[in-house]
Amino acid sequence: MSPFPPLNSQLPFYFKQPNDSLIMDLFIADESFHRFAEHICDTIQDAAQKRGTGIARRSPEYIKTKMTNGNAVIALDGDTFAGFCYIEVWGGKNFVAHSGLIISEDYRGRGLAKAIKSKVLELSIQKYPEAKIFGITTGSAVMKINYQLGYKPVTFNELTDDPKFWDGCQTCLNYDILTRTNRKMCLCTGMLYDNHLNQKIKNDEK
Repeated sequence: MSPFPPLNSQLPFYFKQPNDSLIMDLFIADESFHRFAEHICDTIQDAAQKRGTGIARRSPEYIKTKMTNGNAVIALDGDTFAGFCYIEVWGGKNFVAHSGLIISEDYRGRGLAKAIKSKVLELSIQKYPEAKIFGITTGSAVMKINYQLGYKPVTFNELTDDPKFWDGCQTCLNYDILTRTNRKMCLCTGMLYDNHLNQKIKNDEK
């Protein structure tokens, strides 16, 4: 059984930090949010360039597909884009990855990234309860959030071996490192969340 209550895609989840006047709406995205897809891609690319880090590029059409399938969470301040993250499914639904986490520059440093990641994690467990949930990142802020949510660092061989996932790294500046090491390591850190599976095993053993 999932540790989270069922999510209702028709309603926003309100996010507010203590001592902060900002109140955000977090939605499970659908077709009505397609208008933000190009802006999301541009924001991801701009952030990567400013940080000087590699990134797997995604097209607006790809982002729209994630929205249509109900595999994305978007944060809005009124009708202004504030943040986004989406789910990817790999290895015959044995693995789920969280990708494309981005916070608009005006909303960074206010806890929104963790709120989005938390909702994406809930959504993943609801939709893919038997999957291991993972991510790869070079960002220390994302690593910190992952730790707080219960992820642990792992070697790449504990992640999906689905070639389509790793092929998505081809647009990253560091892809040559990944290929030279036969996909065993790169500048990214692999992080895995499987607490829900461990809890399920414990429940089954009772």
